[in-house]
Amino acid sequence: MQQLFNFNLEKISSSKKELLDREKNLKLFLEKGLPNKKDENWKFSDLNLIVNKNFKKITNNYDFEFDKKINFIKDFEHNYIILVNGSLKSSNLKFEEKTKVLIQKLNSLDELNYHTGNNLYSLNKALSSGGFDLVIKENYKCKKPIIIYNYFSSNLDDKMINNSNKIKLEQNSELTLIEYNISEKNRFLKNTFENIEIEKNSILKNITIQKTKSNGYFYKHISGSQGYNSSYQNFILSSGLKFNKIEVDMNLQKEKCNCFILAGLNLAEGEHQEIKTRVNHLAPNCKSYQKIKNVLESDSIGIYQGKIFVKDIAQKTDAYQLSKALILDDKAEFNAKPELEIYADDVKCSHGSTSGSIDEDAIHYLMTRGIELSKAKKLLINGFLSEIFENVQEEKIKFFLERIINEQIDAI
Repeated sequence: MQQLFNFNLEKISSSKKELLDREKNLKLFLEKGLPNKKDENWKFSDLNLIVNKNFKKITNNYDFEFDKKINFIKDFEHNYIILVNGSLKSSNLKFEEKTKVLIQKLNSLDELNYHTGNNLYSLNKALSSGGFDLVIKENYKCKKPIIIYNYFSSNLDDKMINNSNKIKLEQNSELTLIEYNISEKNRFLKNTFENIEIEKNSILKNITIQKTKSNGYFYKHISGSQGYNSSYQNFILSSGLKFNKIEVDMNLQKEKCNCFILAGLNLAEGEHQEIKTRVNHLAPNCKSYQKIKNVLESDSIGIYQGKIFVKDIAQKTDAYQLSKALILDDKAEFNAKPELEIYADDVKCSHGSTSGSIDEDAIHYLMTRGIELSKAKKLLINGFLSEIFENVQEEKIKFFLERIINEQIDAI
């Protein structure tokens, strides 16, 4: 393990105390190492095997240049935050009231209070180069979406990025947040921990998009809590990454919460992606809805592990979970592990998983209408994936997401 990693902690530490804290956490990480299939949470994505297979030496990233002009999205008006290699570079919140939307660099991980069972958190605390802290103040609804331009520089080969973020919506507030990942073809690791707090009567719509193909290996853990009558909507469109695992752990702590997690992934040769969710119903009269869709080409691997937990006091829970895979090649692989853990008796909960090949009758029907085979397949794939954005109410954003799906399908 130590032969694989060569980390410099002094250059990212501002004091002797910070250096000692980083060294302590690095030692904790090295004692256990990278997660592997012996851990039930990583049984389908053996990170230790994947990293050792694709990297000979890994160093931490502490020096970079902002060496590329970012082409801003022109499809709709928006505010923006620019991250470079996970660190806050700049922001422009021109459409919002300055005192109502606050953004600053996040330096300390102590406030996140993650459980220590995740060894990648020890690694993150040892090597974190910061992230952002975003607060939407009480009784404020953002006038325009905020796009996070998450840019990765061109000198990241065989390097690791560690960052952490905090997002807080105070009561009666609303935000649409779009994470837009832009990376080069270099091979690197990214390890991110994010904490989300949604207070009473607030709404967070979170959309993740991968703009281009990437040789990056990404891990992201999202831990969140929801207050009374709050709403969390998470849309994931992360096709194009060499490896990606997103874990979402949401606590519905008060009555009348709703939580939606929807993903549409179009995976090509050599790509491996996993979405792992745990939605904890801890209060009565809450609703959760999860739908994960994968289109698998060539030797790609898609995974979904999802758990719905219902506490004994969480009566009147309405929870739905479904994963579906469209397998286009015999070499492709899809693994699903849906789970229900229910301690209340007055609930409506269901889960399911299906996989299969493309509908040959539908292909034949389209071809009889003069549509060539390759285009017919793309039309069916588009229809399969686009369903996850049916609940996006902003028409310009919905049109933009549909265009991104089309571009990703055309790239296959």
